[in-house]
Amino acid sequence: MYQSLQRFLNKEHPPIVTFQKTTKEEFLSEHNRLSSLNLQATIALLSRFKVEKASIFKDNNWPIDKLRRPFILWLTSLPPREKGNIKKEKI
Repeated sequence: MYQSLQRFLNKEHPPIVTFQKTTKEEFLSEHNRLSSLNLQATIALLSRFKVEKASIFKDNNWPIDKLRRPFILWLTSLPPREKGNIKKEKI
């Protein structure tokens, strides 16, 4: 049953290929597609995340499998007011 469920999920939501370069915009699109409304992100939030967590970036690649979990942890640790302020920033 697990294998048939896995095949179904892969057909419905094919994953982004992680060994290819992923842009910030592609990461944002995939993250928002997979996330609930309270975890939706913006380019401004991603830019701030990259500045604050520079040590996990080697280049401008945004691999979903490597960065999404740290991004969610960072995002959920932000106070709501600060999150709102970052969303409104112009980048």
